[in-house]
Amino acid sequence: MKKQVILTVGFIFTLNVILLSQEKRTMTFVDVINLKRVSSPRLSPDGKQLLFTISSACWKENKSISHIWRINNDGANLIQMTNGKDGEKGGSWSPDGRYISFIAKRNKESQIYLLNTSGGEAIEFSKHQGDINSYQWSPDSKKIYFIATEPLTKEEEKKKEEKDDAYIFENNYQHKHLWVVDITSKEEVRFTKGDFTVRSFDLSRDGSKIVYLAAPTPLYDDILKSEIWLMDLADSSKHRITDNMIAEGSIALSPDNSKILFTSDANEKFENYHQSTIFIVPASGGTPKLILPESKYEIYSTTWSADGKSIYFTANMGVHSEIFSLTIKNMKLKQLTDGEQAIYGFDHVPKINTIAYQVNTPHNPGIFWIADMKNFSPRLLYNPYPELKGYKLANYEAIQWKSIDGKMVEGILIYPVDYEKGKRYPLLAHTHGGPMGSDKFTFDGYAHARAGRGYAIFKPNYRGSTGYGNEVLRDMVGHYFLHAHEDVLTGVDYLIDKGIADADKLGAMGWSAGGHMTNWLVTYTDRFKAASSGAGSSNWISMYAQSDVRIYRTPWFLGDPWHEKSPLKTFRNHSPIFYVHKAKTPTLIMFGRNDNRVPLPQGVEMYRGLKANNVPTELVIFPRAGHSPIELRHKLYKMNKEFQWLEKFIMDREFKFDEPPEKDDENEK
Repeated sequence: MKKQVILTVGFIFTLNVILLSQEKRTMTFVDVINLKRVSSPRLSPDGKQLLFTISSACWKENKSISHIWRINNDGANLIQMTNGKDGEKGGSWSPDGRYISFIAKRNKESQIYLLNTSGGEAIEFSKHQGDINSYQWSPDSKKIYFIATEPLTKEEEKKKEEKDDAYIFENNYQHKHLWVVDITSKEEVRFTKGDFTVRSFDLSRDGSKIVYLAAPTPLYDDILKSEIWLMDLADSSKHRITDNMIAEGSIALSPDNSKILFTSDANEKFENYHQSTIFIVPASGGTPKLILPESKYEIYSTTWSADGKSIYFTANMGVHSEIFSLTIKNMKLKQLTDGEQAIYGFDHVPKINTIAYQVNTPHNPGIFWIADMKNFSPRLLYNPYPELKGYKLANYEAIQWKSIDGKMVEGILIYPVDYEKGKRYPLLAHTHGGPMGSDKFTFDGYAHARAGRGYAIFKPNYRGSTGYGNEVLRDMVGHYFLHAHEDVLTGVDYLIDKGIADADKLGAMGWSAGGHMTNWLVTYTDRFKAASSGAGSSNWISMYAQSDVRIYRTPWFLGDPWHEKSPLKTFRNHSPIFYVHKAKTPTLIMFGRNDNRVPLPQGVEMYRGLKANNVPTELVIFPRAGHSPIELRHKLYKMNKEFQWLEKFIMDREFKFDEPPEKDDENEK
């Protein structure tokens, strides 16, 4: 370990005093990017320490770099454990507490590294031919099981070197399989082999069995063809558990190995395109049972309790997410947390029956909490963000309004910084992606920066969102833009009627599904003075063929566009490009050059259509970017350009781009 950074409680207290004595200021776009991101809390086996990841901006490398940190469970003795040039991920503890493990790519391929908790240098432990994607310790700390990419054959390596690299579309992938490596001998044993991909796995708590998800290919749409398998590690015998056409996830064996827990976006009839919920299936096989058929919430991460009598999980409840427990015997559901927040990074240590979790709030993106599950008495473990005390941040409020059909809709209003009641403000209707998802009480640095420049931000959870039940989610089935856009527009009307929004200074924006929505809004109404559409679909017919995902779009349009009786009229009726002649709103379009989810031609079609109708438009392309920009300068340009566009057409004023810093903050490295 080349470098170890230790921050004492006294230092943090001093930093807080300094920040409180300084005059607060609003966030800039550079501040937003420079704000570190914490994630992946992992409790030590004895519960006395916490591992987590901090990702920091490195402008020199033009990317964010993640490192593993450790802190005591009383919030003292904060230590940076890793400092590799390209960062690390997947920090974990060995069950005996002797090692900290992580994945890093310090040579040719991503490998598992071990760091003795008593100190010293991290060593490259695995020597696998192929990138390691995920791993799990055996309960006795003697082995590590992992999923890795199938290594290239000698023939494939030779072709790669010679650039003899023509390939067959959707056949140019490497399967992922399951291996185990012995800690002492470093001997590697392969567990799965064949023309399929292992997507995820879970080791039983006694170390005797392993449950895994196998799919025909790693292609996105083949998640519907994935099935659960159970392997006995004593003799490598295995049998298939499920046989359906739903996408299973979060698989876990019960403590007694008798049942398998999993989540899926399906109903009790195994029909797709529903909110994610919990199923249980006998480990001997049989029909999976949906255990919360009446729940209106979307289920996130799940885990068995220490005794296997309950399930702990996090659930999306619309504008917030919380931790729940479910007693299996009587199906008693209990909500354990409640607040204007979202719960992330849920980690459970069964032996001490304790959890650690990360709470994201409007004014803090990642406070760590710890709780004993016997009586659930959570306490604050660590707040990584004392620097936020130096900023003037916006206030959030959950709002509800009636849509055009009388349905109540919910969303988030972010007030301008220093909001004055009775004064009207420019309003940005910023629609979320997905659309399976929802906007919550979470820290949004970009929103805080725009609110600091005088804008109100409106985040509607329009029809198609999750956390409100399957009726709301499935409102898009058969007709994507049935009520969703009216939910947005009636929400804007509500804020105008409340005296908050200026009806003459409205903007629309969003990315991915938010881009789809923006494209539709500018062809449906001319109420908005400016719009910014990121990775938005313009033509659902061509989009269906171009994208790497069709499984969600098939329900929207009740079929595909390729057969004699295909619902082409439905595809066409919900495609903004066929109404682009009605558009008048100046619209900025942005795309990643290598986006497979919403490919660049969708942006080109929209750009051509707007330009042909003399609507002010520009198409921004981010080289090397996929579905969203990742490089720091791309992120900054995206925010700068978007805000410049809004300022020009909504406020009729100039905006000077925020400039990237000349050098990185050495304290963060």
